[in-house]
Amino acid sequence: MNIYIKAAERSAQWHARQMQKMKACKFDTIAVHGIYSMQEALDFNQGSIIEPIYMSSSQGFRDSDEMEAALSYQIPTWCYSRIGNPSMYYLEGVLALLEGYGGDFETSCCATASGMSAIMSACDPFLAVDPESPDAPVNFVATCKVYGGTFQQFGIRKHNERNIEWRKVVNSNDIEEWEAAIDEHTRFLYGEMPSNPGQSFFDLKKVGELAKKYKIPLIVDSTVATPALLRPLQWGADIVVQSVTKTLTSSGFGISGAVIAKKNLDLKIDNDLLKQDFGMYLKTLPNRDNGPNISPVNAILSLNDIRTLRSKIDLMSRNTLQVARFLSGHKHIEQVDYLGLETHPLHDLAKQYMVLVDSDIDDLYNKPVNRYGHLMSFHVKGGAAAARKVFDSLQRIWRATDLGRIKSVATIPAISTHQQQGEEGRDLAGIPPNLIRLCVGAEHYQDIIDDLDQALNGLDRRQPDQAGRNKNTAKEIAPYFSAGGASSARLQE
Repeated sequence: MNIYIKAAERSAQWHARQMQKMKACKFDTIAVHGIYSMQEALDFNQGSIIEPIYMSSSQGFRDSDEMEAALSYQIPTWCYSRIGNPSMYYLEGVLALLEGYGGDFETSCCATASGMSAIMSACDPFLAVDPESPDAPVNFVATCKVYGGTFQQFGIRKHNERNIEWRKVVNSNDIEEWEAAIDEHTRFLYGEMPSNPGQSFFDLKKVGELAKKYKIPLIVDSTVATPALLRPLQWGADIVVQSVTKTLTSSGFGISGAVIAKKNLDLKIDNDLLKQDFGMYLKTLPNRDNGPNISPVNAILSLNDIRTLRSKIDLMSRNTLQVARFLSGHKHIEQVDYLGLETHPLHDLAKQYMVLVDSDIDDLYNKPVNRYGHLMSFHVKGGAAAARKVFDSLQRIWRATDLGRIKSVATIPAISTHQQQGEEGRDLAGIPPNLIRLCVGAEHYQDIIDDLDQALNGLDRRQPDQAGRNKNTAKEIAPYFSAGGASSARLQE
């Protein structure tokens, strides 16, 4: 068995040198190449320039010694794709480097099957029962301005079903409110910035200092910003959650998530393996047993979209600012939520944190430039009915519960992404029924503005009879539904 362990040590040394070389590269180079090297391509992958998809459930071993060493984690292994696979490894490597870009710390990543499984993976290890105090209460402190699925996971799966108290922070930029909720039983702090859909934001550095003071982890969902605009680990966060499904996989082809963490976390929890390398700990222990890790196909689909991340987020951010400015002056809009607008109450705070990576060395800009992402929301005058009319009138913008696409997408959160959290929960999160969430894509912004303009101007026209409109619409769309989907007969009733 020693021969395999020694070979693994040499391999680890080579990979460590390779990681240091890539870490010295610029953001775009890391995004394009990741950790896939020319040497690896030529030695093991038939010279393939692009990372291959390893469509294999498990790895074969040369003999019993190699199997024993692998399954006891003494050597790197692709023993089973529920735990690890080369395709997963490529994605994890590039995300770890991008989130740690510019930092003087080491990072690791565990890729998951979705953003929700990433949130579960990041939080649950800290919520384990203390065997020395099994009856002690457990709580965590998190903003209530979060994605609807996060609200459900925290409020129902953890708070209601497992009796783990979620202490909600209503004003996420009030550091005193954060600290007042912390006690000796608090296991972690959690925030989403910018929040989906309300554009909530908080002083990340101050909340990070608070987490350090109490030696508990700060977990930040940075899905909307991506590492192209914000890298929370540099500002005091310990762990970052990404719904890789979203902006990172802008094509919409793949579903994936990721947990990226600093190595050697300084926490009061009694778990040395967890603190030393949280990403690897997740992958080889709790996620090995619970099985939420990513598939090889989705890993490669996400990896391929990440290669052009910085240029895409720059374009989509600039488009969104143009759209937000247009909507701010429209007679049928009562409020626009976008951090890029100087009128937004959190604009100055967001300006400190959200900067297009490497814009200072980009020939196009040659100075740091602020970008605020692709997500915004707007409130339609006239309440829920008016918002629905505008939403139903969109012709270029897709109606879907999705975000971060290369195509512009809109939804009404109160009836979709945040429906299940109830009216009280939506009030806490600042999500009224007349709010439309819009994620601006890479189209020309004028075409998106024109679509919004025609939809909003429809409010000037007399609204047709609702029952009649629904009946006619049903007749029009019925032939396009298959027998295996919605029932045409039922739609025509």
